[in-house]
Amino acid sequence: MRLILFFGAVLGHIYCRETFVGDQVLEIIPKNEEQIKNLEELEAEEHLQLDFWKSATTPGQTAHVRVPSVSVQAVKVFLESQGIAYSIMIEDVQVLLDKENEEMLFSQRTERNSNFDFGAYHSLEEISQEVDHLVADYPGLVSKVEIGRSFENRPMNVLKFSTGGNKPAIWLDAGIHAREWITQATALWTANKIASDYRNDPSVTSILDAMDIFLLPVTNPDGYVFSQTSNRMWRKTRSKVSGSLCVGVDPNRNWDAGFGGPGASSNPCSDSYHGPSANSEIEVKAIVDFIRTHGNVKAFITLHSYSQLLMFPYGYKCTTPDNSDELDEVAQKAAQLVTSLHGTNYKVGPICSVIYQASGGSIDWSYDYGIKYSFAFELRDTGRYGFLLPAKQILPTAEETWLGLKAIMEHVRDHPY
Repeated sequence: MRLILFFGAVLGHIYCRETFVGDQVLEIIPKNEEQIKNLEELEAEEHLQLDFWKSATTPGQTAHVRVPSVSVQAVKVFLESQGIAYSIMIEDVQVLLDKENEEMLFSQRTERNSNFDFGAYHSLEEISQEVDHLVADYPGLVSKVEIGRSFENRPMNVLKFSTGGNKPAIWLDAGIHAREWITQATALWTANKIASDYRNDPSVTSILDAMDIFLLPVTNPDGYVFSQTSNRMWRKTRSKVSGSLCVGVDPNRNWDAGFGGPGASSNPCSDSYHGPSANSEIEVKAIVDFIRTHGNVKAFITLHSYSQLLMFPYGYKCTTPDNSDELDEVAQKAAQLVTSLHGTNYKVGPICSVIYQASGGSIDWSYDYGIKYSFAFELRDTGRYGFLLPAKQILPTAEETWLGLKAIMEHVRDHPY
């Protein structure tokens, strides 16, 4: 009987989605360095299984932490004993997940009888089908380029927007962290926007007459599938880690830019594990190889969530790049345009000063490789929903982000190098 129960539990674990009933997300505000250290000690307690959505590295900054239901009481007692201020940001994570699942199922049913709904979250399969539809609908402009395959052998399909000839290029990717679903959804909306605006919007037309755009809507396909089928909070790739039972590497700590430095972990069980070596992740290596082979990429832009930030290098060190004044000017203008649509405020600056020191990130690699215009967006929101942004916010997020992206692309077009 015990054996049957054991296998039942194992099968349940394999075939069911992980649930987060009673898990809470706390907003924690450390007021001094001692309290920052307290939080670091808390994070190191592996048995608590805390998931730091946002870290606080300086006093007064807010940390957002998902606390499993079994640890909620212990964590609150600890915070209170240390006099650390906190509030409950999300009362029950599972409630949001149930709503998200319900909405996805509803949109799947309605899409069977109508067009693709860019205002809904989609499976990888649905995204792939829409990518194929875009290619079919705009044959003179859009093509699909497979730049490699993921660890679990899924294609990494890049959309190429080109009016022909050998042109300089802009690179745009999304979804390097699996659970940041707003990024994949925004990228897909953006792809459709670029295709439909060519010859209709003078700005988009002039950008594409001068440059190609390469857009990768799902950078981490294995992680994305896993976040939809097994664990909504999954961030990493799904590669096997030698000598560890833990799976996956943080693909945005795996680039050859200060690899293994501050802000990345050497612990394979950590969400920010940098991997055994730079470019060890096949998904990262595929992009690096593509950009090197292309040889004429002039801008590298990556979409993350959340926090409403527009950042430029560096993350692995706290010095500013040579053209930081220009990067800041471009980012400030882009951020103002983002705000102009729905009032969504963005903070702008180098990664190290805007969030924290983090090594092995993509835009640090692209900048050091010689791609002068390297930017990272952190999309909505600032924590009310965090990674679980409701689907009704997809379209406004995509629309406002597009204004910022277009401003950067216009600057790149007008400042060849």
